[in-house]
Amino acid sequence: MNYYIRYFDNEAFVKTVDEAIYFLETIPDITVTPAMVTDLREYVASDVQFPKRYKVRPRVYFIMIKTEAASMQDFKDKKALRSVSAAETKAREQMYLCAEKVGWYEGTIEFKRVVVNHVGKCEYRDTTFTACCKANSAMDCYKRITDYLMQRVDGRSQFPSCKGKNFTYRYLGKCK
Repeated sequence: MNYYIRYFDNEAFVKTVDEAIYFLETIPDITVTPAMVTDLREYVASDVQFPKRYKVRPRVYFIMIKTEAASMQDFKDKKALRSVSAAETKAREQMYLCAEKVGWYEGTIEFKRVVVNHVGKCEYRDTTFTACCKANSAMDCYKRITDYLMQRVDGRSQFPSCKGKNFTYRYLGKCK
């Protein structure tokens, strides 16, 4: 594990806490105290992956970031990111939606249904619809439910994406 430290235009890429403390001591604005040293050692020893902000004076901080990068250039090029990106999370969800698993699914969809009120004007109402259906995948379950609803509700109704929070599904078991 390596550490990136930045204080305004001063930055360093270090491998140990002692190197980090030495770097901070070279900056005239920062007074390194025993409490700061203890705090930095605890941060390095912990499992916390969030950046550490340390207050130098009111509204002035330096930042320390844990990284797997081998050098400053790798860190700046973001070659050693630890967290899973949002794009990878969406790709995994998409993979599960399309994964072929034949059986019974319980799908719930929350959509905006068009209803004509007593005055003759259209209004959208949040509507929840749940159905059990035989499908090849979660995506197939979503398609079957939306196809069914499109034949029975006003064509101006709005259906959510299968990837959003308004579609949930549960695999109930294999078909016989």
